[in-house]
Amino acid sequence: MGVLAAEGHEVRWAQDASAARALLASATADLILLDLGLPDGDGLDLCREIRTTGDDVVIVVITARTDEADAVRALDGGADDFVLKPFRPVELLARLRAHLRRRTVSATTVIRCGAVRLDQSARRAWVGDVEVALRPKEHELLSVLVASAGTAVRREELMDQVWDEHWSGSTKTLDVHVANVRRKLADAGERWDRISTLRGFGYRFELE
Repeated sequence: MGVLAAEGHEVRWAQDASAARALLASATADLILLDLGLPDGDGLDLCREIRTTGDDVVIVVITARTDEADAVRALDGGADDFVLKPFRPVELLARLRAHLRRRTVSATTVIRCGAVRLDQSARRAWVGDVEVALRPKEHELLSVLVASAGTAVRREELMDQVWDEHWSGSTKTLDVHVANVRRKLADAGERWDRISTLRGFGYRFELE
């Protein structure tokens, strides 16, 4: 926590899930560092609970669990990033800066392709007149793909742009987020396969 405070962050700490719930009920946050091993429950349950409120706060899970399935469950549960212990503070800080930088969107650009439209300043997305509720990383992922519509985008480029060059976790993170975006687009009336998988390369947002 001292490292975060030294970087200029206002840090509030909760030692368990109950304290975290109380803190979130009384204050807003830009980013949450969430340990999965909480003394009064599983951090994954708390992560899902935070997401059900519709809060678009960035959630970075920190854990000593090394099973890739835990990473997938955390991302499916709404986490934006997954950091394994032990980690170097300098790397963690770099990743947090990247998350916060991407969350602060100053541009007013509206990106569109066909019926899909994204308002970058408002962090909102639509398929036609139907608004699509996207999590922060989902919005960034779809923004990159729509902005490059018709062009194949490498997996590595998507990871660099949506996450950052310091990402050291599994690229399964990308696949989980693509699947979520496809499902949400389909629920809003768009074809789920508007985002094509290019095996061994990456993804492409189709023009038609």
